[in-house]
Amino acid sequence: MSDNLKTIRELAEELGVSKKKIHYQVSKLDTDLIQRLDGTIYLDKSAISKIKSSIGYIPPVELDTSGIQNRHKLDSVLDTEKNKLIDEKSEQISYLKEQLNKKDDQLSIKDEQIKSLVEIQSQTQNLLDQQQRLALQDKKLIAEYKAEIKDLKALAMPIREDEKDVSPQSETEPAEAQAKPKKWWQFKKRGQKND
Repeated sequence: MSDNLKTIRELAEELGVSKKKIHYQVSKLDTDLIQRLDGTIYLDKSAISKIKSSIGYIPPVELDTSGIQNRHKLDSVLDTEKNKLIDEKSEQISYLKEQLNKKDDQLSIKDEQIKSLVEIQSQTQNLLDQQQRLALQDKKLIAEYKAEIKDLKALAMPIREDEKDVSPQSETEPAEAQAKPKKWWQFKKRGQKND
């Protein structure tokens, strides 16, 4: 017969299914798609395609070796590019980690400096408080001493005039010069001779 027709057994072997399954599918088909010769059932191309679609047959795909080789080359190129990119990113990550570690070290140093400055500020504040307390105590003591001096002056007896130390005035110096206190340069001029 022709190459276009196949028996149930041939079709079952080609599809990898049982002959019973093919018989069942043939019983569903129209009789004009089936040919019978000597008790053997032959199926044409349209019947075969309907049976294949009804059982969900997917024909195996033939592989194109040149396409596979091209795909392998493309995969290897992509792998090398991916590895380069991974290496670059890992270098960037390591650099950033190094920078973070440096920043962490700097922050810890700054934290220590801030801590020491806070301690110094606290000590300075304590010293300032102590100074203010001492100044207040000094004010109180000075006020007390002034009050005592005032009281002592009030209690002191008046001095008699005959007990006063009276120094004789020089007749040669005017009265104004004796009343004014002498400045240091005036004393110097008196003892020097004019050239």
